[in-house]
Amino acid sequence: MGTSKRLADHYDLRSQHQAIMAAARSGPLQSLTDRELALREQPVTIYPQPYRAVRAWVRFGSEAIRVDAKLARSTPAAAGIEFRASDQIFRCWVWGNAVSVDDAASTPM
Repeated sequence: MGTSKRLADHYDLRSQHQAIMAAARSGPLQSLTDRELALREQPVTIYPQPYRAVRAWVRFGSEAIRVDAKLARSTPAAAGIEFRASDQIFRCWVWGNAVSVDDAASTPM
């Protein structure tokens, strides 16, 4: 990987972390409820590390933001993800259709 590509990736990641922290000031990270997940009725898959890189829509209070994340677990309808901003690791459950796998998500977190 060339120096300019690494530098661009660094600034993209830094910019995303700043956007996440700004969104976090809008309210707490939202996660699906136990009722929505229905974990007693639905099978849960827990993935081994390293987790798969994904892009996901998350919500802090009323602020929605798309983040680079790692897929840690899933049910038939939902995804348990984690993502990082600054020194914080955020974890939440989102609906499965809020998550996509693409090349942009392969940037290290």
